[in-house]
Amino acid sequence: RKKVGGNMKKAMIFDLDGTLWDSTQSAPFIWKRVLDKHHLDISITQEKVASLMGKTMEEIGNILFPSINEEKRNQIIDDFSEEEVNYLNEHGTILYEGIEETLEILSKKYDLYIVSNCQKGYVEAFLHTHHLEKYFKDIEMSGRTGKDKGHNILLLMERNHIQEVVYIGDTQGDQKASRFAGIPFIFVSYGFGNAWHPDKVIKSFKELTNF
Repeated sequence: RKKVGGNMKKAMIFDLDGTLWDSTQSAPFIWKRVLDKHHLDISITQEKVASLMGKTMEEIGNILFPSINEEKRNQIIDDFSEEEVNYLNEHGTILYEGIEETLEILSKKYDLYIVSNCQKGYVEAFLHTHHLEKYFKDIEMSGRTGKDKGHNILLLMERNHIQEVVYIGDTQGDQKASRFAGIPFIFVSYGFGNAWHPDKVIKSFKELTNF
């Protein structure tokens, strides 16, 4: 999208979990419901959920259920994915402090996007429940494309003719995806992970308005 005068608007692409919201509180309850349905006596804590943030649903299935055959494991993951999206669509979860007011400020200066390693419908649930659709130009997720985050960032950049952009996330995986896509990485230190060599570190979401 071009501004008057032909200058391209700069862009920001966001990770979701650990960057814009924290869905770890509802996940153990949803896991219990799904595992009960499959007659599995496995307990999945909030800490365990937090440690899996940033991974694809397939990777999560491999870590949580290594001894269960692939077909059954995929069924469990599919059931959880569907249950979680339905729950979040209805109830939402915890947004980090200052998210909406900061997005409103940023959207005047930048085109905003989301790329997440989540299941299909998850980003849409975030936008729908918290009424944030108006701030974002486009979204992409591994559950829709079957690709990893680095490829999805490139896909979204190509689709929207994005040139000047940064990726904002909370894990080493986010940094790796940014490097793969050849764009700068801003690390949010309040999230779930670590990053070894980010281009910038912020301690609160509001700090993004200082650029």
